[in-house]
Amino acid sequence: MCSNVDFCVIKYEFSSFCSPFQFCLKNGRSVFTPCLEGMKHVKSEHGEMLSKPFLDLCKTILPVLDKFGAAMTLVKADIGGNISRLEKNYLSDPDKYKYLYTFVQGEIESKTAKGSSSCTNGLLWLTRAMDFLVELFRNLVAHQDWSMSQACGDSYQKTLKKWHGWLASSSFTMALKLAPDRKKFIDVISGSGDIYTDMARFCSEFGPLLQYNHKFLASVRMDDMKAS
Repeated sequence: MCSNVDFCVIKYEFSSFCSPFQFCLKNGRSVFTPCLEGMKHVKSEHGEMLSKPFLDLCKTILPVLDKFGAAMTLVKADIGGNISRLEKNYLSDPDKYKYLYTFVQGEIESKTAKGSSSCTNGLLWLTRAMDFLVELFRNLVAHQDWSMSQACGDSYQKTLKKWHGWLASSSFTMALKLAPDRKKFIDVISGSGDIYTDMARFCSEFGPLLQYNHKFLASVRMDDMKAS
């Protein structure tokens, strides 16, 4: 059960009547509202990262990616695949995998953490993809004179590029060339709220959670895996 009434109502409305994107715009909310609400529930009272709330939080940004069109097809597919991988394991034993880093600790013990289909790999790349999005939205707030392509390209250079091999980098770079017109994108996602204020909040509040993941993964030497 959710401890925040607004977050429960949002989730119910999303699943029952319309998409998250449509619900937010119809009700004068920002498209970032579900994410901002979800961040309140990601850690336990003892400060431990919780599996389901973190995965649910990551899901809330997917409708925004739809508005980027083909430019974010690879990112969305990667995020969705890694969420599904982690969620499948969580659902196999919710009590065992209540805490997010339990996936990693178990795979380290079984020496499967570095496998391409491991949950460790899934958490790492999910976190990296979210790093890219945080940096992208940070660019849109800080550099309102930049084109969408410029904002995307700079974000990629700062986050994902160093972890990508030639094939992944080439595919990603080609996809980002399909970035939509910035003004049209902002107009579509704005609704009646202050979109730049919510973008800034998203970056300032989500960024530290992602760094918490990186700190843990680095502590077990699982933060440096690369793609082909």
